[in-house]
Amino acid sequence: MPKTKRHKVFISFHDDDKKYKDMFVRTMGDGIVNKSVDDDDIDDTNIRLATIRQNIREEHIVDSTVVVVLIGPCTWQRKHVDWEISYGLLQNQNKIRCGLLGILLPDHPSWGKKDYDPSLIPPRLADNCDGDSAYAHIYDWTRDTAKISNWIHKAFLRRNEIHPDNARPQFGNNRSGDCARGWQP
Repeated sequence: MPKTKRHKVFISFHDDDKKYKDMFVRTMGDGIVNKSVDDDDIDDTNIRLATIRQNIREEHIVDSTVVVVLIGPCTWQRKHVDWEISYGLLQNQNKIRCGLLGILLPDHPSWGKKDYDPSLIPPRLADNCDGDSAYAHIYDWTRDTAKISNWIHKAFLRRNEIHPDNARPQFGNNRSGDCARGWQP
């Protein structure tokens, strides 16, 4: 089997799931170019939210080719995850559109099940997983680098074949509620 192209991957995740983000980066090693934000990348002391978003947009997402969303039990609530997915789906003269995929983490209620509960994943990601020709796909967590590389490459290819749904207004705030009950459209 031929080796797939090494993609620039932005990893979107809830802070509670940082251990999985770190594990994902270690697992993938040199198989990806890691474009995600690390702890020391942005000093958010006395910086406006708009400036933090601009730094993430201009230094991390702008030249990424795929956004991987690590989906824990509360990821669907996070405004930053929603915003990162939204920006990844944009395409203009300064930025190419990113491919998109989600990975259910082992502590997510839908992990290991035949079907996932769409109310327990970020709504903008769910918007892009509907239908036979979905822009994004959801997978269960694994540490199989060949499998993950394949998922990433397929998401990269879909970005030019299918138009994503990015119409949903961005979250203004984090959503509240019980993580296990999900959001209601």
